[in-house]
Amino acid sequence: MMSLKISCKNNNILLPKNLILLSAAILSIAALASCGDNKSQAANGQAEKVLDYKVLTLQPRPATLNVDYPASIQGQQNIEIRPKVDGYVEKIFVDEGSIVTKGQLLFKINAPQYEQEVRTAEAGIKTAEADLSLANMQVNKVKPLVEKDIISHYELESAQYTQQSKAAALAQAKASLVNAKVNLGYTTITSPVNGVIGALPYKLGSLVTGTTTDPLTTVYNTSNIYAYFALNEKQLLDFSKDSTGATTFKSKLSKLPNVSLILPDGTTYEHSGRVETVNGLINTATGAANVRAGFINPRGLIRSGSSATVRIPNTIKSGLLVPQSATYELQDKRFVYVVDSKNKIKNVAIKVMDNTAGQFYVVTEGLHAGDKIVLESSNNLRDSTTIKPTEVSAVSVYGNLK
Repeated sequence: MMSLKISCKNNNILLPKNLILLSAAILSIAALASCGDNKSQAANGQAEKVLDYKVLTLQPRPATLNVDYPASIQGQQNIEIRPKVDGYVEKIFVDEGSIVTKGQLLFKINAPQYEQEVRTAEAGIKTAEADLSLANMQVNKVKPLVEKDIISHYELESAQYTQQSKAAALAQAKASLVNAKVNLGYTTITSPVNGVIGALPYKLGSLVTGTTTDPLTTVYNTSNIYAYFALNEKQLLDFSKDSTGATTFKSKLSKLPNVSLILPDGTTYEHSGRVETVNGLINTATGAANVRAGFINPRGLIRSGSSATVRIPNTIKSGLLVPQSATYELQDKRFVYVVDSKNKIKNVAIKVMDNTAGQFYVVTEGLHAGDKIVLESSNNLRDSTTIKPTEVSAVSVYGNLK
């Protein structure tokens, strides 16, 4: 057997080699155990760390939420200005985008043939008047001779028929003059309404006719504007089933609140409007029905053909409101974290009403009054995680929401 000689205080001690190996093994195991204990303590310390999260206790409350619909704008009248006579564009008195008033001169068409027709009609009237005068003279001449039985009564009747014929010819000549003047009047074109001038596709010297495809221009009357948007079948059905007690579409529309118009720059139009009509026919291609809301436009701020957003307020008498920032979406479902009595969280699927993004959801399924929800939708949260809830007031969450 091999042995190890150790010198201690000048004394020699011999230890067996097996004992030395056993001691080394024991020391190694003790060291590993010590490391394991340190890691276990660190892990326990990490698991015991509980994070603070803001929570809100849900209670039913009234609120007015908004539903937004993309809309296209049309003026009250879009009147195409078309020529009624053939001729050349001689003058254009307006420019594209000009604001015009009813009766203002727009175009002058050069059509000399209609001036000639007026002169011809005026000459025809003079001829007809002369013929009628001659017929009157003949009647006046024959009448006393008939009364004295100098000539037969037949002569008088013949003269009277001629007189009636000449009077009819005069009336016809006057009608021709009226028609000629009307046609001549068509060579000057005025605006039929107050509005804004659209495009001017024809320039000076262009030949235009009554059958020309494109109009000379279009006058857009935007003193009142219409915003057209669409309701899908579900929304239309919900509207038809409203509980206001109205029985007809007209009465249902009269009970709707005023609507707002959100302009492309994000500002709210200064005048509110009303939903006026709902098309009863659903478009089979889009599955939606067209709706029209009317707004006044006294300053002409909104132009026909522009786009905007119609915002309809939705009044909730009593509902559970959840901040949208406290929810998250997964596989077309929306979830919130609910805190139980042991301060453990659980993700709960909810169903909500449609309303404007960036505000609040009205929960229709999944939550109840008194439930506590986590206001911070953190990706670090997991089911059964214990948190330290910090209750926040409803006023700090909802503010002045009514």
